[in-house]
Amino acid sequence: MKNTIATALLLAGISAAPIFAQDRESHVSDEFGTKNPDELSLRGALDRLRHGEWHPMTSAIGYGAAKAGMHGVAREIFSDSAERGNVQGMTWLSWMEDNGLAGPEDPEAAAHWDRRAMELGSEIGAFNFGLDVLRGRGVPFDRELGEAIIQRAARMGSPDAQHLIENDYDLDSVTPDADEWKYEKKLF
Repeated sequence: MKNTIATALLLAGISAAPIFAQDRESHVSDEFGTKNPDELSLRGALDRLRHGEWHPMTSAIGYGAAKAGMHGVAREIFSDSAERGNVQGMTWLSWMEDNGLAGPEDPEAAAHWDRRAMELGSEIGAFNFGLDVLRGRGVPFDRELGEAIIQRAARMGSPDAQHLIENDYDLDSVTPDADEWKYEKKLF
């Protein structure tokens, strides 16, 4: 398990060593600085986060935690980032809410964060919120509004939105079998 987490974090470009207490060298600070500071580590990000500090890279570190299966930690990072107005944090928190990671599946919360990201100018947020509206997932179904939001995402530069428009809003063209997967997931 430890090696799996370390590998996932390293692939995401995040130092894994400071995560595990037994692997962590003690920090030594002197007049020349600090030996082995927790700058871009998960532990360092959480420490700063819990002391009210935040940096745009925090969401990237949350991504590494999510991909390593550390969903509770990732949710903490993304929730704080989203509340601070960071669109990447909103997008990843939406993904966690939509998939029930480190909490129950919550389509309404997922759509809320997609809409907020869209309102802050995120083409990904606009695309995802357009899909929410076209599916009626977390928000009421409204084909006309959903298509208008997808068109907005395309104007913002989303290649996925453009692809969806070119395929006459066929949701399977951008998210094959997503609707069936959600349905089947609830059956088991």
